[in-house]
Amino acid sequence: MSAHCQLTGAKPVFGNNVSHSHRRTRRRWNPNIQHRRYWLPSEGRHVRLTLSARAIRTVDKIGVEAAVARIRARGERV
Repeated sequence: MSAHCQLTGAKPVFGNNVSHSHRRTRRRWNPNIQHRRYWLPSEGRHVRLTLSARAIRTVDKIGVEAAVARIRARGERV
């Protein structure tokens, strides 16, 4: 499966490298994906999330419970 963020849905985007002579070749920009393990107090267990760097900051801001609720609302298993 391609690298994607469970919280924000960020995934690779595609475009072109353009050389000095203006030749174009395909390339992709990957999101900064990290695997983080969080303690989920409501379920009494750890959850391992695949998150982008921006999503890690979001989890720090809103809390892991709200983040897991958003992930489940997107239809992903946690």
